[in-house]
Amino acid sequence: MPTKLTPEIISAAILGFEEQKRHIDANIAELRAILSGDSAEAAVKPEPTKHKRRKVSAAGRARIAEAQRKRWAESKAAAQPSTPEVTHKPKRKLSEAGRKAIVAATKKRWALKRAEAAKTQQAAPKKTAVKKVVAKKAVAKKTAKTSTPAAAKTAS
Repeated sequence: MPTKLTPEIISAAILGFEEQKRHIDANIAELRAILSGDSAEAAVKPEPTKHKRRKVSAAGRARIAEAQRKRWAESKAAAQPSTPEVTHKPKRKLSEAGRKAIVAATKKRWALKRAEAAKTQQAAPKKTAVKKVVAKKAVAKKTAKTSTPAAAKTAS
């Protein structure tokens, strides 16, 4: 089955053949150079040489480092605020008499709370006893209701 030759295919073929032609011409030039006695390396174009990397001496590196430190010092000095820092007041200390006064007031307050708790505790047992009796009666009523013959069937 013949393929259709489109303009793109034809132009790609032309480029491929031209590249092959250049390769063949380079091979022919090498062979002619060998025949004439010249070296094959002379016929081939030399690649551009890379420049050697410059080396910096230790003294040069030291000068560069010192200059960089100087620039950093200047930039940090410019960033610092010109106003001096505010000194903080010394921390206040509690005197022994003040500490004793606080301890005495705390003990007095707790003594009052204990006295109030004792008063409420004396009055509370009567109320709680009544509540306990009422609660027991309520539980007894509930159990009496659930002990019906229908409940017994469902339980078994």
